[in-house]
Amino acid sequence: MTAKSQTIKFHNKPRLIAGMSVVGKKEGEGPLGKYFDETDDDPKMGKSSFEKGESAMFAAAVKGAAKKAGISTFDFEALFAGDLLNQLVSSNYAARDLPVSYYGLYSACSTMTEALALASAMVNAGYYRTAACVTGSHFAAAERQYRYPLEYGCQRPPYAQWTVTGAGCSVISAEGNGPAIISATIGKVADYGIVDANNMGAAMAPAAFETLLAVLDDTEMNLEDFDAIFTGDLGRLGARILRDLCNERGLDLGQKYSDCGEMIFAREQNCYSGGSGAGCSACVLNSFILSKLNRHEYNRVLLLATGALMSPTTSFQGETIPAISHGIILENC
Repeated sequence: MTAKSQTIKFHNKPRLIAGMSVVGKKEGEGPLGKYFDETDDDPKMGKSSFEKGESAMFAAAVKGAAKKAGISTFDFEALFAGDLLNQLVSSNYAARDLPVSYYGLYSACSTMTEALALASAMVNAGYYRTAACVTGSHFAAAERQYRYPLEYGCQRPPYAQWTVTGAGCSVISAEGNGPAIISATIGKVADYGIVDANNMGAAMAPAAFETLLAVLDDTEMNLEDFDAIFTGDLGRLGARILRDLCNERGLDLGQKYSDCGEMIFAREQNCYSGGSGAGCSACVLNSFILSKLNRHEYNRVLLLATGALMSPTTSFQGETIPAISHGIILENC
């Protein structure tokens, strides 16, 4: 990492050796349904509340990822995890039943790439041999924290997004098969004055744009050097804004760019502008993107997860919405 650079380059190339995705019924019925490892039709996952169900998804994702990696949860030396709920209760309560050191992280919907960046840095430096990164979200749990109880039946504007019910876990290891995480670009907080808590795509798109520029500057790569570029959950509106911002700089994202929030739901599912939530990019990464990398349909991918850093309190006080985006580059070596 050079002076003023936002990018950490991992010379020891930590590997993403396994990924696990657990989603709800609506996500399983979407365009990516065949890629997800596990779909649960019960929104409470057999528990007594949506929050407990979300925590159960976390545990299932971690245990499933360990199994796919051919190891036990006892083999994880650290767990990097986060969610959208107050005090990270979903990941906290999942972690209490796992025999592993725990890092509780919050970067809103960009938490997955933050977790991957920190885990890769620790593995690259030799502090850990194997670590797990898991993030998730739940539509019903997030709705009653950030907006209104479901029973209220509040109407939404067309640019609103639908919080993904799902959790995704990545196993990061110093050795093994799988794509390498060759760098992580840590975003800066961007605030372009958006105050509407429903309009998260517009709030987050500038942060994704600024981090994309940092990736290109710090790595001296061009857009042509990537087989695919993904943002976390800008939705249809936010993705269009990002394309417009890039076009103004002479950068054409073309067909290689996709947004996980656009991909996870079909238009006919009536999810407004698409998916959002910390589980959105986590589930798409650990299913669709990882499968494409493992089959060498992609050989170098940039993932820019995005997060809106507001809270219900700041929204009620009329505050603007700051946003963040962290980027990681995965590469078949």
